[in-house]
This record gives sequence, structure tokens and C-alpha cells, in this order.
Amino acid sequence: MFIKDIFSGKYSEEEVHNEFIKFSRGEFKSKYLINAKKQKDRWIIKTGPEFVNAIVKLCLDKAPDMVKMTGVIVSTMPVQANFIKGMKQFMGIKQFKVDGEINKKEIIDMIAKNPRVFYALSFVTPSCELKIKAKAPKSAKPSTASEKESLPEFCSLKTTDKDVINELFFDNPNFEEIKIRHTLKITDVVYPKEFMSMKPEVVREQSKRKGVLVRNVEIDGQTKTSQAEFLG
Repeated sequence: MFIKDIFSGKYSEEEVHNEFIKFSRGEFKSKYLINAKKQKDRWIIKTGPEFVNAIVKLCLDKAPDMVKMTGVIVSTMPVQANFIKGMKQFMGIKQFKVDGEINKKEIIDMIAKNPRVFYALSFVTPSCELKIKAKAPKSAKPSTASEKESLPEFCSLKTTDKDVINELFFDNPNFEEIKIRHTLKITDVVYPKEFMSMKPEVVREQSKRKGVLVRNVEIDGQTKTSQAEFLG
């Protein structure tokens, strides 16, 4: 997962670019929110929308070939697949309704080919019970002093898969209760060399975000903070 990769210092600039292109220069608090509790034989996890694609992929990795899924795929581009049951559109944002038995490889391949598309899909596998709100996430805006703290209520996951825990909580995988908040600080936008002669949409596509990701962890009554630089 890309957050784990950023903090390991071995991240893909392309993956970071795909993730952070929606953010402008500025400070974005309470992003990539995730809460979790350990129960007897499973973990209960709640997250904000930023984790949705990563969690869908994590849960499908060990799933049977065919999985019953419901929800929406949110995109500004057309999405074509035999499991699409309809589409609604508002201000250029398309929501493609999903409802049916789907080969997991189709979704995994779609996420790999179109990582900026939002896969709000709910399903159950032998090790995961995933529920995601079937709607588009809010657009990313810099934080303000009066802004209320967001809650991780977009995605709910119950899992018995320790590998999922090791990915999401890579720095603190053993816990009874944990809350993680990230602050994204975009300190600079690095434009391509020939940006003056490019169309605005091309400049936006090729410009890289440079900054710091701050990770605040509350785990079993203790607080930890770490940060890592990125460019992508």
C-alpha cells in the first residue's frame, strides 16, 4: 500500500502522483483516517474514503474467483463492463451501478489500469466483510481553522486476515484499539519544464506534488507521531 511505501522510503512516484494529484498546495488535516479494534478472532476497521481502493484490492487478493458485489464505480470517464447495471451523472461525475457476481480479476485489473477511479464496492469473502458507502467522496480542499474533524465513516471492514492488518497498520500491527490520522502537507508543485507551452490540463496531469505526510497514531492509550517526505 502506498502509505506504507512512503514511510519505507521505497515508494513509486507514479503511485504517489495518482493518489495526490487531487490535492493542491496547502495543508490537509484529518486525511486517510482509520480506526480499528481487535476482537477475539477478528478486527473491526473503519476508514475514510481515501483507503477505499486499497482495501477493495486487499480483500479481493484472497477471495474466491467469483464474488457477489454491490455498489458504484465513480469516474469522470466511461466505464464498460458486463456487470454495470446503470449510470447516473452529476456535474461530469459518473456513478456506474454495480450489482452481480463478478470475477475478482476484472476488478483487480481495473484498479491497476485506472487507479484514479473510485471503487465503492461492498462484498463478503471468507476472510472479509466489506461495506462501503455507494457514493462519490467529497473533493479535497485545504483545511480551515473552523473545520470540524472528519470521522472514518465511509468504509467498514470486518476481517480475520492478518495480512490486511499488516498492510494498513504496518508500523503498529499488534493492538487492541488504534486510531490513525494523517496530515498531508503539499509544500510545492513541481511543474514540467515546458509547462508554459502546454495546455492547462496537461500541466496538471504532469505536475508533481512535493511535501510531507504526517502520521499520528493513538494506540492502546499511547500517542506516536512520524512523518515522511514524498515527491510524486
